[in-house]
Amino acid sequence: MSHRGASFDLSGRIAIVTGGSAGIGFAIAEALARAGASVTIAARNQERLDNAALKIARRTGRRVDAVPCDTGSQAEVDRLVASVIEFPGTIDILVNCAANPSGITGNIEMLDAAQLLSDLDVKVVGYARCMKAVAPIMKRRRDGRIVNIGGFTGRTSNTISGLRNAAIAHLTKTVSDQLGPYNITVNALHPGIVHTPHLEELFEAEARSKSVSRSEIEEAFVADTPIRRIIGTDEVAEAVMYLVSGAGGGISGQSVTIDGGFTRGIYL
Repeated sequence: MSHRGASFDLSGRIAIVTGGSAGIGFAIAEALARAGASVTIAARNQERLDNAALKIARRTGRRVDAVPCDTGSQAEVDRLVASVIEFPGTIDILVNCAANPSGITGNIEMLDAAQLLSDLDVKVVGYARCMKAVAPIMKRRRDGRIVNIGGFTGRTSNTISGLRNAAIAHLTKTVSDQLGPYNITVNALHPGIVHTPHLEELFEAEARSKSVSRSEIEEAFVADTPIRRIIGTDEVAEAVMYLVSGAGGGISGQSVTIDGGFTRGIYL
């Protein structure tokens, strides 16, 4: 189901999307470009970045820049930001989406501490590095929008790796307090299960582990989701678009889950 009908005008806005070469990050970058923003996508693999930028440009008719960047390095993040502000000298939107799929599940006795630390360094500290780099630029203009893509596992106890998403919620709220007086909003968006190539891998792996068909795994998940379907990357992108648009200017410091109602917690 396509949800690209929502209308947002981001003409003249300058945006960076980390993790923009595939999946949710790619969909967000495409939505921003379609709305008129000048978009730079960043990830570690130059070839994938170039292919993604070309695909978005063909679909939207807008130029998309591709800058390789490992958000595990502050120096590389700073170079990314410097390349974007070289012209026209500002950044209006930052969407943090760069993260490795995490496989930290199971009992605490089996914990791979190095992998856990790597997860935190890339996703949580990586997001912090990017916010550190753009904050002075946005503060000078007294305007900006930041969205941190987390994950609904931060609101469940299913996986140890969910702690990185819980940490993102805390980081988001803390930074929103600091930047709010400068008319900069900072929010976290936590997607649930989303149609991506990675989802197909997860369904296949679970099907093998339970000796059932892949379709049975998907059907079970859909049956437990109130809207009775899996959401698309375009729906996540549209939620981001609202938060970075003028319409979302009054929302800051919030952690919003977009999962079709799958998580049952009540959050006030």
